[in-house]
Amino acid sequence: MTEQATKTDVGVSQVKCIGCGRTALPDRFRCETCRDLLEIIYPGWEPQGPYGLNAASLKKLWRDRKSSFEPADQSGVWRFREVLPEIADDKIITIREGNTPLYELPHCAKSAGIKYLYAKHQGMNPTGSFKDTGMTTAASFARAAGYKWVACASTGNTSASMAAYAARGGLRSLVLIPDGKISWGKLSQSLDYGAITVQLKTDFDGCVRVLNEVVERMPVYLLNSVNPYRVEGQKTVAFELLEQRGWEAPDHIIAPGGNLANSSAVGKALREMKQLGFISRVPKVSVIQAEGANPLVRSVRENGGEKLIAVHAETMATAIRIGNPASWKKALRVIRETGGEVEQVSEVEIALAKAEIGAEGVGCEPASAVTLAGLKKLVKQGFVKANETVVLVLTGHTLKDADFTLKFHRGDLFEGTPHKAESNTLKPLQRSPLVLEPRVDAVIELLQSAE
Repeated sequence: MTEQATKTDVGVSQVKCIGCGRTALPDRFRCETCRDLLEIIYPGWEPQGPYGLNAASLKKLWRDRKSSFEPADQSGVWRFREVLPEIADDKIITIREGNTPLYELPHCAKSAGIKYLYAKHQGMNPTGSFKDTGMTTAASFARAAGYKWVACASTGNTSASMAAYAARGGLRSLVLIPDGKISWGKLSQSLDYGAITVQLKTDFDGCVRVLNEVVERMPVYLLNSVNPYRVEGQKTVAFELLEQRGWEAPDHIIAPGGNLANSSAVGKALREMKQLGFISRVPKVSVIQAEGANPLVRSVRENGGEKLIAVHAETMATAIRIGNPASWKKALRVIRETGGEVEQVSEVEIALAKAEIGAEGVGCEPASAVTLAGLKKLVKQGFVKANETVVLVLTGHTLKDADFTLKFHRGDLFEGTPHKAESNTLKPLQRSPLVLEPRVDAVIELLQSAE
């Protein structure tokens, strides 16, 4: 709640089905009638805005909170709590998530063929990924609702985030991970934060199927991206991004496509900002997937998005190795509402884009780099114009998948794969460690030769 407002019906949210429109109980994840996904709406916002505050009042309130020492105000999520579901202050679990930087990428802009390119780096969250912004709201709701256990299926980032927030909030956590093909750096986080971690002999989508049945039969609260409270927290990235730009909308926002909740959240935020008068126009939101994990791309191209075409996902970008994304309908709605696009990129294109982002001194995990790789294609197609402003959403920290980076620079990332020949184009960006004799002259000679 705001400092000026009391608790009234203007702050109360509702959970509603995106398909049939029926309302649902707050702790449900799918509509009990049509089994579609749920989302949180705020019917009390009309006509005056949340708690009777208009856009100008909210902008000032959120700006003033930056100087506050209150834990909720220091969070880049809860600072925007007027546009979030109401949760009591003593139930909020926060580790100062959000507050992530917006970087300019001049060299990547030149490589892509545009003038103005920025990266909103959600990998700078406490556990190193965008998941933290959604986890703080969903875990806080679990705590407020009296749950003792939370759980997720994960390829890495979700488990790390969930385990951290569970530990911080005094909750027990269960993680189900697929057999192999995950980032061990991410898994080490969930172990360190005390989660009970179980590796199932299946892929990510198989882990989801098992977990869905577990939460049906046990008092365990699901914290995967189908959780509508996750989306509410994740949408604050767009509020923060627009605030950092003086509330001037870019022309394009480009996000990676895995389970597709992130692009869904960005689109929901833009819809709400337009409704509340923060912005007069909505940026185009585009989603980029890896060629080997491209269910949304295939669905749009092969049947116009009428039905999801699930795939057996294969990509080195582990965070988006998802073949049956839960939030595909929400993401597709955002793409259509904003006039965005879907595109896919190859493994070599991902590796090249990741190295280019790293060369800017920023760095990101492989899944984040699909945004730059996809942008290059959208520019060549004429969808993104050279004079337009583009913001890439980087979802994970560069240390999330250090093995990928080391193999890239050693030159053996694609060893034994069909991409080996194509990967020769990556050599100009590879920086393998050098071995020299322990002599000063040897180091000086190296420096002189590098000039």
